[in-house]
Amino acid sequence: MQRIRVLVVDDHRIFAESLAAALAAEQDVDVAAAGSAPAALRNLDRAVTDGRRFDVLLADADLAAPLLAVPAQGAPRDAVPRPVPRDGIALVSGLRTSHPYLRTVVLADRDDPRRAAAALQAGASGWVAKDCSLSRLLAVIRGVLRDETHLPPALLTGVLRELTAARKHRSESERLVESLTPREREVLRCMVAGLGRKAVAERLFLSPHTVRTHMQNVLGKLGVHSTLAAVALARRAGVGPVELEAAAAAASVPVP
Repeated sequence: MQRIRVLVVDDHRIFAESLAAALAAEQDVDVAAAGSAPAALRNLDRAVTDGRRFDVLLADADLAAPLLAVPAQGAPRDAVPRPVPRDGIALVSGLRTSHPYLRTVVLADRDDPRRAAAALQAGASGWVAKDCSLSRLLAVIRGVLRDETHLPPALLTGVLRELTAARKHRSESERLVESLTPREREVLRCMVAGLGRKAVAERLFLSPHTVRTHMQNVLGKLGVHSTLAAVALARRAGVGPVELEAAAAAASVPVP
């Protein structure tokens, strides 16, 4: 019998351990509990190192995490730490890249179509109420391993509406980003990375005055009035941050 390895992540220790104990009573389930996002990351990394990776992660939607960073398992001491997710949905989003094989399910105290849609967009395979029955939760766990997506029936209409609206906003945002020149897109990616004008100038070998002009052009073409709004629009369009280590090497020739 193939066993399912489940990791429960919830900062309410009693809930996490109680749920883990209930799941462990199933003959085909191995389960562990983690009380925080850093602990979850350590558990996942350790399992991969040991050749016994987890299959499903159950994460509290409102998981609280300190605003600090943790090094990856086996990373050099001087390595740049990984950012710690601020909630369960952010944890799911990060795991989509670092542990793509992992199926994730978000556990929630209340029905919330907007957050449920955000969880699905982040890569979750399900959104389940914390007070659901054990049989329901087990059905979801086994279902997501068959590549099924699980939502409470009462949330379906609201989630579909949110996903449709998000797709519309993304299309509009993509159209605006496409209006930028290649250099303006590079400046936008630097803005998404949180770089200020001086840092952008240094990394792209431009003068601060030129960077200021590019930033003003970016704001104007995107139809926004602040860097924060530009970054939010860029993220909706799927624009990621510039690779900070590679930025200087990629821009070896000055461009006015």
